[in-house]
Amino acid sequence: MNNGKFYFICRECGTRIEGFPEWYKQGQKCSSCGNKWVDVKYNDNYAWIPELISASNGRPASLFHYIDYLPLLDSKHIVTEGEGVIPVDRWSFLESYAKEVYGLDITVLAYRNDLNPATGTFKDVAAAVVASTLAENGISEYCVASTGNIANAFAHYMAKAGISLSVFIPGDALKANEAGVSCYGQRVFRVRGDYSLAKKLCAEFSAGHQIPMSGGNIDPARVEAKKTQVFEWLRQLGYIPDVYIQSLAGGTGPIAIHKGLCDIQHLGLFRKEPRYVLVQPSGCNPMATAWEQAKAGGFSEGWTKRFPILDNPTTQIPTLANGNPQTYPILAPLVKETEGEFLTYDESKYLDIARLVAFETSVRIGPAATIAVGGFFESLKKGVIRNGERVMINIGEGIQRAPEMLEQMIYTSVSAGTSSECKPFSRNAYRSMLYEKI
Repeated sequence: MNNGKFYFICRECGTRIEGFPEWYKQGQKCSSCGNKWVDVKYNDNYAWIPELISASNGRPASLFHYIDYLPLLDSKHIVTEGEGVIPVDRWSFLESYAKEVYGLDITVLAYRNDLNPATGTFKDVAAAVVASTLAENGISEYCVASTGNIANAFAHYMAKAGISLSVFIPGDALKANEAGVSCYGQRVFRVRGDYSLAKKLCAEFSAGHQIPMSGGNIDPARVEAKKTQVFEWLRQLGYIPDVYIQSLAGGTGPIAIHKGLCDIQHLGLFRKEPRYVLVQPSGCNPMATAWEQAKAGGFSEGWTKRFPILDNPTTQIPTLANGNPQTYPILAPLVKETEGEFLTYDESKYLDIARLVAFETSVRIGPAATIAVGGFFESLKKGVIRNGERVMINIGEGIQRAPEMLEQMIYTSVSAGTSSECKPFSRNAYRSMLYEKI
């Protein structure tokens, strides 16, 4: 039965699905072809977006300012803490570096997902919309596989909605992430293996107990939630950046940005889609490896389906430890079409990046966010960023997601037993040292 507001269209065969009740009844897949990737379509074709992004409306309370274009029918089901209307900062220190070292005049913007109020991560927007849609559709139990951040965000919002959540995390997931789920009374299954095994066990658990599970990076509620960043950029900046940089495990972000821009293209609100620069840590970089191999082979036939699978990848950035990149066939054509790049960043420098950002901005970013900022430096080094471009770096999470990292950030302490050993100092003395390490 048509709900009058939105419906799903199967990306594979075009079958129409009348919203979440039918979607869950069909086991979260198309009944015609079995495909799990659908697009959400809205009957009014985004007619109200120009008004919603108007600066005259003031600062929205949350991403649900855009509820007309989220797959939710009644505002009474909204589960929110004010996520998704985070600021876009201008990081002039990176602009100065690009000018001084590479002679580039660019604008550098930071999308401050560390300021999302629930868990301080990019995942809060997805969790808020997923929890709201589950509540609206009477779902009382849910499950998800995660490397950490999505698990924490889901646990928080599901608890707020009164929904029981089972979370499957890999064996090397941070203890802080496990605690962040368990403290809400949600169930944690720490699997004896990597993220691939966590996803496998979650899927088997879902099928065996008839409990809906997160559809991962192509989950319709997650994609619709994250597309709202497009609206926020237009509201705050009046334009879409030329380059978008994000650290990468799965890749809902670029999938959602692409979807959001395609949906509103007919409104003439932006000039072109950004070039996607997606960055992986050196300890787990299967997509970046596949991309380099594809480039070397001239992007020969079938190149999007050739990627390595890493069993139990060892990385200092556990939230990015996805060794089986099932979204590569989706992301790779998008990166190629926009003249973007997949990059690897040396994860041994992640603390140096975090220290530099804190020194220059007083912002304390989390481990995955350091890989995104590191990707900016790598982009300059490889000539990926062009003169005059406006570059957006997604700051995916704050340091509160990894409390043990904060201790590792210490670098200025001096042992002292007498006052004569304590000398005045200028913090500016550290600046050149920090840049040298980068």
